Amino acid sequence: MMNELSRDLSYAKEKVQYDAQCKQVLSQKEILAWILQRTVEEFTDMTVEEIIPYIEGKPEISAVRVYPGESNGEKISGMTNEDKVTEEGAVYYDIRFYVYIPGSKEQIKMIVNVEAQKSFYPGYYIVTRGIYYGARMISAQIGREFSIPDYDKMKKVYSIWLCMNAPKYIGNAISLYHTTKEDLLPGLPDIQNSYDKISVVIIALNEEVDSEDVFINMMNTLLSTKKTYKEKKEALENDFHIKMTNELGKEMNIMCNLSDLVEEKGIEKGKREIAKKLLQLNMGSDEKIIEATGISMENLKLIKKELESSK
Repeated sequence: MMNELSRDLSYAKEKVQYDAQCKQVLSQKEILAWILQRTVEEFTDMTVEEIIPYIEGKPEISAVRVYPGESNGEKISGMTNEDKVTEEGAVYYDIRFYVYIPGSKEQIKMIVNVEAQKSFYPGYYIVTRGIYYGARMISAQIGREFSIPDYDKMKKVYSIWLCMNAPKYIGNAISLYHTTKEDLLPGLPDIQNSYDKISVVIIALNEEVDSEDVFINMMNTLLSTKKTYKEKKEALENDFHIKMTNELGKEMNIMCNLSDLVEEKGIEKGKREIAKKLLQLNMGSDEKIIEATGISMENLKLIKKELESSK
């Protein structure tokens, strides 16, 4: 059992490292600028190069807790490193950063939260979680960005969700959820910036489904689990004109290597599970099981020992 447990823990460790590295790649300013250009209306008429300078500082990666509480006493000196409420679990934003809205008379900060989800339906609707994250980012502004009753200084927030491996019936898609005004009885003036404070964007990705959208194709290339580092690098540089800086190239290379390692360990783990089930059901000789699963005789003996010790 310990051999099996250590293997599972090793696989989980590599997977966690891959997930963390994926966030490192997504947090590169040129990639974030692509995301902002395609999903945030304030940047749709700008080029990627023009957007980059509006991204403030270094994006925080898994450093900010979703649940704000007593730490709200910190003033407007940037983003807090920890938000929590007593008796609530610690959940972290994947990536969070400030951007300045172009064209405004004063520099206004807009908080953007990007989450990378590998499952389109992880047991809840992602848009619902996105609304919750956005609401927490707004409530965390009290005492930092504005003080009650000066609500007009509240900053707009975006919660952007990248959903990899979307099912084929969805394919590649982008949806925006935001607040709009509907007149049940006309008369009130429409002051959009007074209520347009929270937007949730869901980006569904499936590299096996063809798309004519340049942004979608870029993201599917960047996050592909099938393309090698060399293939990704060439496509990003030649097809999408992304400058492969030392930082982006290094982070992407690490991500690709980890992806290969996770896939190898995942395949090996799957083979072991099949072999274990065949042994438990007494289906076939050792030779047949080795032929069917491709595992070694040494591994088969280890599985037998684990099954014996678990009885």
